Amino acid sequence: MRKQWMRIMLAGAVAAALASGCGSRTDTAATQASSAEADAGTESGQTEGAESSQQAAPAEAEENSAGQAEEQQSSAADGPTVEAGPDIAVTDTQSGKVQGYISNGIYTYHGIPYAQADERFTEAHEVDPWEGVRMAFDYGPISPQETAGAIPGGDSRKGDVVVVSVNHRLNVLGHLNLSQYGEQYKNSGNVGITDIIDALQWVQDNIENFGGDPDNVTVFGESGGGAKVLALMTSPYASGLFHKGIVESGATETMGVIFMTEEAGERVTELTLEKLGITPDRIDELQTISYEELTAASNEALIQTGEEMQIPAALGEGYSLSWEPVVDGDFLPTDPVTEDSFAEAGRDIPLLIGSNLNEWETVELMSNQAETQYDNKTTWTEEETRQHLEKKCGDQTDAVVDAFLAAYPHRTAADALYVDSTVIRLPMLKIMSHKADQGGAPVYAYMFNWESPVLPGTIMAFHTSEIPFVFNNIDKAVMQIGGGEDARRIENAMSQAWINFARTGDPSTEEMEWPAYTREGGATMIFDTIQEVVYNHDKELMSLLAPDYNY
Repeated sequence: MRKQWMRIMLAGAVAAALASGCGSRTDTAATQASSAEADAGTESGQTEGAESSQQAAPAEAEENSAGQAEEQQSSAADGPTVEAGPDIAVTDTQSGKVQGYISNGIYTYHGIPYAQADERFTEAHEVDPWEGVRMAFDYGPISPQETAGAIPGGDSRKGDVVVVSVNHRLNVLGHLNLSQYGEQYKNSGNVGITDIIDALQWVQDNIENFGGDPDNVTVFGESGGGAKVLALMTSPYASGLFHKGIVESGATETMGVIFMTEEAGERVTELTLEKLGITPDRIDELQTISYEELTAASNEALIQTGEEMQIPAALGEGYSLSWEPVVDGDFLPTDPVTEDSFAEAGRDIPLLIGSNLNEWETVELMSNQAETQYDNKTTWTEEETRQHLEKKCGDQTDAVVDAFLAAYPHRTAADALYVDSTVIRLPMLKIMSHKADQGGAPVYAYMFNWESPVLPGTIMAFHTSEIPFVFNNIDKAVMQIGGGEDARRIENAMSQAWINFARTGDPSTEEMEWPAYTREGGATMIFDTIQEVVYNHDKELMSLLAPDYNY
């Protein structure tokens, strides 16, 4: 059996990993690992990752299930079918046997533990082995978090890919820096990332049994998941565990370009303990205090620390901190972006990176569609459009509109109202430029600009909107996307590019040549109704929207 290439997905609050290969079979293996904490696992693991597919069958399950899988694939068009039973989709891990199921030819496994932590804020260790066969039908527990987003999953079989989505510790449980309170807490500010590294080690040790190739692993993530990819590319402790990275809309100026300083992390902890009434000699009480109390106190501490140190909020205005990795000089020796280069640990890691045209700029339109469907750029007169532009751009209106239309000639002047700049686009430009300047592995840049025909003028290229296209399952988000020939063409192009990058480190396909990004050339693939490579296309526009921003 030939090895399949593998990817690991980190989406938003979600982490996942992909092991890839070039298999000949059409069966698909997908696994999800989960990290368990001492208190019944309720505070372990991250949220569930988006599912994708890879065409590989577990080595032991292949002989027993090949015929059934082929039958499932041939009947997939008639509707979803699932097969499960004795000796079906059973394979080995280093901790014991697991049994999954076959869904339309896709071998699927959920809730496989990859590590276990005995206490809060401490690093996990290897899973205790089990006897017999462990059922892997259900997802493991998810990590508590304040908000959660739904990411379209699916059972697309495109691309010979094994996908592993990873639960790991989040927010205060993953990043409260207690290092000054004992050796056991040395990496407490980064256990959310050490969990992912443990998952990557699990991939190295086990993925061949699921058809994956441990020597060809891509880690990819969206939003906060993209920032986690950058953290992994910065940490020498992850070296050798993955080979390529994909960052989708995965950084703001204070989360991804840089991470939390050790000083800020220690101040957050100090304030958290004060608000909880816990003195350093009673630090163990953090193990039993309720998650709700811990979260309330630590969130107040984040805001207060941000205000004291005047750290701009990752999103929105004012000062604040968010939970993120801590640059401690060891686990994270530097920030991802250094003064004149990129983190040394990521030098030889090819990077596919980009963002969406509108990102967070359309939140108000989408949050009140009952009204905005009647009052938006598609309903305004030319005079009304001009009024909106002047309100936002002032005396720069003409210059901004001209620069926008030069960058995006297939758009209208009204679209210039909603272009993202300082929140995500410019930080991503900084990351890709510094990575390219480093002179190591190549960087490939993209922008996703497609606008949905659903509720015209309200659903644009918002934050996360590219995900169904990447996963080749836009039908899972039809009320958001609307379907249609243009959407399916973009879906096919993006999913194939991501697959090719995971396989070879180059996203080019038979239909499109994708040149590497450099600061001087600025090559960027645009995914829209017209797909094309452009060069430093929005440089003038960004300089008008953010004249003081340097990247």
